[in-house]
Parts: sequence; C-alpha cells; structure tokens
Amino acid sequence: MYPHERSLVQKYKDQPFVIIGVNSDVDKSSLKERIEEEKITWRSFWNGPEGTGGPISKEWNVRGWPTLYVLDQKGVIRYKSCGCDEIKLDKVLTELLEGATTEKE
Repeated sequence: MYPHERSLVQKYKDQPFVIIGVNSDVDKSSLKERIEEEKITWRSFWNGPEGTGGPISKEWNVRGWPTLYVLDQKGVIRYKSCGCDEIKLDKVLTELLEGATTEKE
C-alpha cells in the first residue's frame, strides 16, 4: 500500500492534495523507525497505546485496516473504503481534483 501512497504524493504534489495517516502500532517508541523504514513522508498520527482500538479509529468508526477516507476541499467525506482498491481510489481522486481546479477558476 505504501508504494501507491508515495506515488500519489508525487503525482499530486502541485495539487490541493494531502495524505494523513493514522498509525496503529502499540509501541510509540518504534514509530519513528517504522516511518523511516516505510518511507512515509506524509503526516501520520499515533492512535495511542490501544493500537487499532485507539481514539482516532473510534472517532472515525474504523472497523478494519487500512480504512481510507477521501475528503473534498470542504471537508466532506466523498469516499470511504476498508482495504485499498487503488483503481477506484485513483478515479475518485482524479474526479475530485478536477472539480477543485474547476471551482478555483
């Protein structure tokens, strides 16, 4: 999954696009090492010592990992998936970013 996320960061670097991750590792002390190991360049929040049962996943109603949310420029959830359908995700992102560009003009 991370290679696809890295490709999205590169592809949309000049677009109104960001990735925010939530890390569910229980051991926070190894988090920095894991981020470096996985080459994660986007902001990633720690979900707490409860791991997948932490406060962020509870608030966002996450039931499986990975869960992806795509929000538009107004903060409205436009897509949610448990697991990663890269083709569907790419399609949703393309449509939303085209719409965001059109709204600016």
